[in-house]
Amino acid sequence: MTMLDKVDEASENLAYLANASNLVLYLLKFMHFSPSSAANIVTNFMGTTFLLALLGGFLSDAFFNTYIIYLISAVIEFAGLVILTVQAHIPSLKARACAPAYASTPCQEIDGGKAAMLFSGLYLVALGVGGIKGSLPAHGPSSLTRLTHKEGSRGTHFLTTILSCGALIAVTFVVWIEDNKGWQWGYGISTAATLLSIPIFMIGSTTHRTKVPVGSPITTIFKVLAVAVYYLCIPRNPTSTAVAGMETSPTYATEISEEEEANGKGKEPQTELPLKRLKFLDRAIANKPVHSMLECSHKEVEEVKIVLKVLPIFMSTIMLNCCLAQLSTFSRIGTGIVFSIVAIAVAAVVEIKRKRVAAQFGLVKSHEPLPITFIH
Repeated sequence: MTMLDKVDEASENLAYLANASNLVLYLLKFMHFSPSSAANIVTNFMGTTFLLALLGGFLSDAFFNTYIIYLISAVIEFAGLVILTVQAHIPSLKARACAPAYASTPCQEIDGGKAAMLFSGLYLVALGVGGIKGSLPAHGPSSLTRLTHKEGSRGTHFLTTILSCGALIAVTFVVWIEDNKGWQWGYGISTAATLLSIPIFMIGSTTHRTKVPVGSPITTIFKVLAVAVYYLCIPRNPTSTAVAGMETSPTYATEISEEEEANGKGKEPQTELPLKRLKFLDRAIANKPVHSMLECSHKEVEEVKIVLKVLPIFMSTIMLNCCLAQLSTFSRIGTGIVFSIVAIAVAAVVEIKRKRVAAQFGLVKSHEPLPITFIH
């Protein structure tokens, strides 16, 4: 990832965190939402943002490329921030001022056109940030030529530092500006950061390598799962050619890194044995496909098995992120902390059992997978 791409990442991180970390106060003070409604709006906004990152990655891989998706997403995020900045600046576009202590001026949350303006701005930002998160991290590595392991590791550490600096500025300086100088200034800083990131990104266009879309891994996963489930529900006799192919081709080739190829270590394709678990997915290649578009290769099936095997790791982060999301809403924190305690306790029990199984089978210093699953 080039220096310009890292600056763009920091700008995006600053613009997003500056809004998400302090948004609940804006909704409470100036839009007069109830605490529970404000908390739901913030968590829905954050969840939609990360969900749309999958859409951004899918469009980058399957139809467009990371360069185009980033530019479109940055413009969309900029448009959303402009809407939020204008609404924060003009008092008539916010909820009418009220004094809760006096019944003559009750506080009423915004509705109608004002609410439409607020949610339009928020979800345009969510769409833009999601597209950037799904395209920019992949754009950086694909834009560079060969990198050694040391160079790649150094770049990763530097990227982490840049992102941390963006987050630090967002949750300290920008939040202070919002609370003490006005929300229009806080949104204005985020808008300016997003706007500046677009020409900075385009300056590096001459050094970017555009990757031609060749298809998304998401498509492959759903294709293999759909075909396997179809033949699981509708058993058919495997064709002789398919069975013969499985027997005579028990291995599949893996990709060779550019570093290994440069060092002369990757002249012959590496092969790996198929995974013995999740055998029901083998039905995707054990039967003749009903359509050519549903034809699956051995490599695709094995890659889907690997993805499914790491799903427990993904699932273990759900409760942690639930707790992190609640920290920015100032409500339901007690419940979130309880879930966090339970999650950490479960992780501790799993780790104790993992070490015990590793010692029992003599695999403490081995790279072989442990004979253990997330169920037992």
